[in-house]
Amino acid sequence: MPSHRRRIHRSRKSRKSKLIVGFLVAVAAIAIVAYIVINSGSSSGPTSSKNKVLLTTSMGNITIQLRDDMPITTGNFKNIVQQGKYDGTTFHRVIANFMIQGGQINSSTTSIQDEFSSNNHNVNGTIAMAKQGDPTTGASIPNSASSQFFINVVDNSNRYASFDSTYVVFGDVIQGMDVADAISKVATDQNGSPQQSVTLIKAELID
Repeated sequence: MPSHRRRIHRSRKSRKSKLIVGFLVAVAAIAIVAYIVINSGSSSGPTSSKNKVLLTTSMGNITIQLRDDMPITTGNFKNIVQQGKYDGTTFHRVIANFMIQGGQINSSTTSIQDEFSSNNHNVNGTIAMAKQGDPTTGASIPNSASSQFFINVVDNSNRYASFDSTYVVFGDVIQGMDVADAISKVATDQNGSPQQSVTLIKAELID
C-alpha cells in the first residue's frame, strides 16, 4: 500500500508539471503573437525599411531623408506614401521665405500623437507635419497632425519661439532644395494658394 500511494503521488506530480509547462508554453506563444501584431504595423498600413522619399513634382524632384528617431511621424508619412494617397495632390499653400505645404488628401487619415525631442529644429530644408488650427484662436491643436506636411525654406526654428515645440520635424531635404525654393516663390493669392497648380505627381519610397 505505501508504495502504491507513492506511485499515485508521483503520477499526480507528473501531471501537474505537464500542466504548468503547457501553461507556460501557451503564455509564451501568446506573447510572441502579440509582439508580432504590435510591431507589424498591420493596423496602420504597410511599412518599409526604406527611409528616403522621392517627391516628383510638376516643378522638379525633391528627395527627403526620413528620420528614424521619430517612429510615429515617420511611420505615418511612409504609410501614406506607400498607399499612394499623396499622388496627384498639390502644394496648396506656399509662402516665400517661410514654407511650402502639401499633403491635403481626399480620404480621411487618423491623427497621430506629437513626438518631440531636444533635436526638433525647424531649420531650412527640414520637413515637418502640419496641424489643424483651432477655429477660435487659430492656434495649432496638439496631436492633430495627419497627412499634411510642410518643408521649411528658411530657418523657422529661430524666427518663431514656439515653432519647435509645435511642429514635429521628421526628415531633411537632401536633394532638390532649389525646387522647394522655386515652389515657395510662385505667384499666389492672398491666402497663399498658388495661382497655377504645383502638383505632387508621385511620392515613393526609394533606397
